[in-house]
Amino acid sequence: MSPARRALTGEAPAGSAIRRRVTRPEPPSASSRSAALRLVGAEQGCAGARDFVRRTLREWELEECGPDALTIVTELLANAVLHAAPSTAAEPDPEIWLRLSLRRPSHLVCAVYDPSESPPVYQHTSDPFDEHGRGLRIIEALAEHWGWTRRAPRGKTVWAMLPVAARN
Repeated sequence: MSPARRALTGEAPAGSAIRRRVTRPEPPSASSRSAALRLVGAEQGCAGARDFVRRTLREWELEECGPDALTIVTELLANAVLHAAPSTAAEPDPEIWLRLSLRRPSHLVCAVYDPSESPPVYQHTSDPFDEHGRGLRIIEALAEHWGWTRRAPRGKTVWAMLPVAARN
């Protein structure tokens, strides 16, 4: 199985020793309109992040956003894990955060922070069967808006906004 597929599914390579780690939620001071989770052990953390998205959207009664939000979060995290913050011997657990926020009661914002200074790269691929290079295209197709913001002293946040259905 490719590293990208493992990152998306949360599976470990065959024969590897898995160090089970729990992703750590943000301290309880976070607003009820915002929830954050730090990925620890990024490849295993992606599955935990998807569970976090499902739980948060259920608590906020936004299950209708679930499929698109899960796809967007999966793509954002895969990009952060594979391209922006790959694990190295010097930094085995790079700082990657997922934040969900409700903005202007009509938008759900899915945002991923990573320590890389490099902007996200929108790859232009001519082969529709390429395994890589479609993540930002998928995000662009599902989100109303997406973009990225530099963070001081280092890093960036890549975000996507989804419309939320009006409530009666």
